[in-house]
Amino acid sequence: MSRFESPTTVPEALERAAHRFPERGIAVFDGRARHHERRTWPEVLDAARKAAGCWAAAGLGPGDRLVIAQSTSWEWLDGWLGAVWLGALPVAAAPGAGLGPAEAQVRKVEGVMERLEGRFALVSDVFRRSAQSLGALSVVERAITPDQLFGLAPDEVSPPRPQADDHAFLQLTSGSTGIPRAVQITHRGILHNARAIDQRIGEPQGGPTSEWADGIVSWLPLHHDMGLVGCVFVTMVAGIDLWLLQPTTFLARPQHWLRELGKRGRTYTHAPNFGYQLCVERLDPGDLDGLDLSSWSAAITGAEMIRPETVAAFVDKFGPLGFRPQCIRPSYGLAEATLGVTCDRAGEGLRTLPLPSELAEQAVDADLSEVASVGPPMADTEVRIVGTDGRTLADGRVGEVAVRGPGVFTGYWNDSAATAESLVSGELRTGDLGFLRDGELYLTGRTKDLLIVRGNNLMPHEIEWLAEKVTGGGGALRSGAFSVSHGTRGEEAVVVVETQERDDEKVELQRRDIRLEVSKGLGLVLADVVFVRRGRIPKTSSGKVQRRELRRMYLDGELA
Repeated sequence: MSRFESPTTVPEALERAAHRFPERGIAVFDGRARHHERRTWPEVLDAARKAAGCWAAAGLGPGDRLVIAQSTSWEWLDGWLGAVWLGALPVAAAPGAGLGPAEAQVRKVEGVMERLEGRFALVSDVFRRSAQSLGALSVVERAITPDQLFGLAPDEVSPPRPQADDHAFLQLTSGSTGIPRAVQITHRGILHNARAIDQRIGEPQGGPTSEWADGIVSWLPLHHDMGLVGCVFVTMVAGIDLWLLQPTTFLARPQHWLRELGKRGRTYTHAPNFGYQLCVERLDPGDLDGLDLSSWSAAITGAEMIRPETVAAFVDKFGPLGFRPQCIRPSYGLAEATLGVTCDRAGEGLRTLPLPSELAEQAVDADLSEVASVGPPMADTEVRIVGTDGRTLADGRVGEVAVRGPGVFTGYWNDSAATAESLVSGELRTGDLGFLRDGELYLTGRTKDLLIVRGNNLMPHEIEWLAEKVTGGGGALRSGAFSVSHGTRGEEAVVVVETQERDDEKVELQRRDIRLEVSKGLGLVLADVVFVRRGRIPKTSSGKVQRRELRRMYLDGELA
């Protein structure tokens, strides 16, 4: 069978898209969503080949690691696809926001460069200047801007011949030290996952999306696995159009997302719960004049806990404009599984079960009374629920979600200890809690300290370090961060800080400065900053902060 029928690697998949779907392609919008540049799949292929030659001319080689810290753009897509075409291993990082990248983001890219021994970092001029001012030499010395890269005369690059089980790229995920780990994804894993998503999303319509959909409209950042795999690679495999809005455009004016969904034919999309909630909260009737959502066929929701009240509010607000409740399709995935693990196949909208009272303490959400079905496993993927001894639990019993299948990663780059913890005999232990009922997965919480706020993974350490930077703590005086549910807003972050300060005005100044540091460093708005006296934060005998107990004390009003 030819590579045009059954590609086994990313380069073959891109060639197939160009050969089979020459009129389809990708469009990238500007920041105001008024203009876009669209390229057909043959043009995407040509640009990737040229970019591979430019990378070769710059000195990038097969197997070299490359960090891409760019906003959604053709520079991002060309740089990333060109690196894969060359056989290098690209890894995407958030570029920072606002007028310049936050200090914490520069430090994170610096840490990733050092951990991966990155050959280059594709960054903007602003990012490079920020790195230089902060003394992030590992970024500055290996930084290359799009103008520099694509200004090179491209070398001749031989057609790539990777094997299906070779690594195609690295995907960042949060690590316990604050520097993300790099998940190793194979060509086989990414193409299988994209096909499985294409197949599952299309089941209620009677066939894969490649048979009926016109395209995906997305605002998800490309450094997020849901944006990269769920959008770029699914459209490449399915041979449909991809319409990419800037994430900042969506956050400022979410109506642009809905308008594009309404006018691009039979469309579908992926978004975390907060994206749907933002539309409910931000959009007024005047923003929606003439909007017709009747052609929107599937609204995939995942990446964070799915809130029934958000779904109900979204359906109530946009139902009169043609949005059907059956379009809501809950899903579950994670970077270590390439992306998709489960997804609703019934096409009947959100379906929930009451949260059993004995599970309340394990739930991420203190207000959680119902849990959503996120569907059965995707093609060739197995999900089981395991107890602390690793044994399979019966239907309805809560335990850790374990996954086995073609999309499961091969390990973390150069981190055998973390790999051994997450991969047990080839099975992924996700750290998520849930139960199975009639073959469908229901999520109830997490076993790990990871915070998921607006679909983004954050480690508590990152918030705590910034808080202690303000207070001078971190020794005898500690802090603890965790997330809580704030109704339809979903999970939000709280930090509790020990202090010996008794001057109320100075405490308020520190509270303000902590909020500013966290906002500047992580782009995160804290829901609450609580000061307590020294020793009030619960710790283990070895001095580790007991974040789950601290969260319980906060919710029960036990923090003085």
